[in-house]
Amino acid sequence: LVEKELTLDWEAFQLLPQITDVSDFHCVTRWSRLDMDWQGVLASELLMQASPLPEAKYVTLHSYDGYTTNLPLEALLDEDVLIAHSVLGYPLTTAHGGPVRMVVPKRYAWKSAKWLKAIELHAFDRPGFWEVRGYHNEAFPFLEQRFSDDD
Repeated sequence: LVEKELTLDWEAFQLLPQITDVSDFHCVTRWSRLDMDWQGVLASELLMQASPLPEAKYVTLHSYDGYTTNLPLEALLDEDVLIAHSVLGYPLTTAHGGPVRMVVPKRYAWKSAKWLKAIELHAFDRPGFWEVRGYHNEAFPFLEQRFSDDD
């Protein structure tokens, strides 16, 4: 649901405006890492280039291993949501989601898809891997939204 479908190779991705963002990273297993220094491209920058259609309200993040997670489109427009390639000044390792991962600081980390392959826009919400298994659809750490009945 975009006006212009984008496909980027590594070189094209590196030519996009790069930023550094310092944000916290929250795992659903009750640990957090504060003041993480991420480098990458604002998700909003990429979305702006693709020009979402007015009916696009949700996204599915697709990983190379088949993993998916979902978010409202507006969540990706936050000024701290990155498609990150580096953390703490070093390229992301494969174990930590490299070469690129989504970083969504205001949500639990399962919403920050590793090994990002595609961002798909939808008119309706499509729960991802953990959401269909009972994890919370919104995943706000400060509301402790871990499981679907945590409202």
